[in-house]
Amino acid sequence: MNNVKQLNKWANAHTYFTLDLLRIALGVFLFVKGIKFITNIPYLVDLISPIDKIGGGMFLVHYITPAHMIGGIMIAFGLLTRWAIIAQLPILMGAILVNFTGEMQTENLFLALIILAICLFFLVYGSGKHSADHYFKMSQ
Repeated sequence: MNNVKQLNKWANAHTYFTLDLLRIALGVFLFVKGIKFITNIPYLVDLISPIDKIGGGMFLVHYITPAHMIGGIMIAFGLLTRWAIIAQLPILMGAILVNFTGEMQTENLFLALIILAICLFFLVYGSGKHSADHYFKMSQ
């Protein structure tokens, strides 16, 4: 717990507006991806078909869409950012796994790797100074 507080203090002292814009862009991207999945369920089912042999296909459909939409909003506003990103990690790792077990789609693989790297960065960095988390901590 002490390490997380030290990371937050360091991140707030070394925050940059561009990183906050990157966090907001990540959240908006995930939200839009969730909207895309919810409006086109057959596309999502087709995407996860290579790992559907493991089981839980309908669970994945009902986990991916709300996690992207709710997590995207939370990340964009900087509210419980680390928890929202933790919810995104299994989805992103699954997106990478799908490319290796099914038909390789390099565009999707490249996009999933970039988003995973950004999510891992914000998992360590936190939400930053211009976020709802920082606002609520400062109002106490």
